[in-house]
Amino acid sequence: MSASFSRLRAIAAAVLLGLSVSACGYNTIPTLEEAAKAQWAQVQNQYQRRSDLIPNLVSTVQGYAKQEKDVLTAVTEARAKATAIHVDAADLTDPVKVKQLQDAQNTLSGALGRLLSVSENYPDLKSNQNFLALQSQLEGTENRIAVARKDYIDAVRAYNVALRTFPSVIWASTFFSGNKPMAEFTATDDAQAAPKVKF
Repeated sequence: MSASFSRLRAIAAAVLLGLSVSACGYNTIPTLEEAAKAQWAQVQNQYQRRSDLIPNLVSTVQGYAKQEKDVLTAVTEARAKATAIHVDAADLTDPVKVKQLQDAQNTLSGALGRLLSVSENYPDLKSNQNFLALQSQLEGTENRIAVARKDYIDAVRAYNVALRTFPSVIWASTFFSGNKPMAEFTATDDAQAAPKVKF
């Protein structure tokens, strides 16, 4: 009886220890870090989707608007710069790298906006089915990018808060002392200014 009682006590102690460790917040930091990295992967996925659409869009516009060479070149160059900057999950704690990527993607968005506004000057282009489909896909992708960035910002906020709040701050200062806060996206300087409306 005493051997089985000792075994039962050992099992009960192991279960209690497991429950106390799982409830103490030790897993919070790695769980939130992985969630933020997963959201970052979605941001990259949507940027890649947009990047993949651009060559087809440029080719379609080029067939109708050859005199718009400067706009087409700007889009192509902005795409090349945006795809040249790689920020993987290990770089998310470096705000400079995240800002470089954000600036390149914002430049690409601006170039695409100019390209799409050029289409207003070409009625044949505006009615081209391929152009309309690409424009629709691009607009949908821009919306997906916005959602993916918002989800990433939310995940990073939760992770960064966990690094600074009790009880997870105990784990952050001991076992996870190498973990640094992740960088968030910030609004562009243009977004801070009121839009100018001309009639």
